[in-house]
Amino acid sequence: MLAFYLSMLETPEDRQKFTRLYEAWETKLYAVALRILANPSQAEDAVQQTWLYLLSHWERVSTFTWEEIGGYAVTAVKNASLDILRKERRTVPFPETWEAPAREETTEEYAWLVSLVQSLPEGYRRILELKCVEEETNREIARRMGLNESTVASRIKRGRAMLRDRLEQEGFHGGAV
Repeated sequence: MLAFYLSMLETPEDRQKFTRLYEAWETKLYAVALRILANPSQAEDAVQQTWLYLLSHWERVSTFTWEEIGGYAVTAVKNASLDILRKERRTVPFPETWEAPAREETTEEYAWLVSLVQSLPEGYRRILELKCVEEETNREIARRMGLNESTVASRIKRGRAMLRDRLEQEGFHGGAV
């Protein structure tokens, strides 16, 4: 992974300084993230996000003293870890004992519902299909479609609102969409 990060830097001096930083702090940053997240996979994600953040702000970060860089990196990994926790809290999985209700609608009603979904604008329809039908995470959808996760989340919210409005216009005032 270090080679990927180094490819983002322009000068040999920057690459050397980043390599020293990476070698000195990689393990410590992972330990901080793991302490907060208690999940090795998520901790790795937080550390990777931190390195990318540091690289994207390298012009400023590279001017810090060695002690300042370490503190800055620790703060960045804490923030990345807390962001992961916040995102995790927003999604609540169905309980394992939950069973889908028996399908009561007729084929005609099902076709009507499908036509409502298909009538949504393409950007919203496709994201809702990936989220609700293919059960992909916002991160997976963002990677697949080349969007930011926040864009995916807002399109899911807006798409559901559009679908809810269309259902209400058609006379359906039932449960959540």
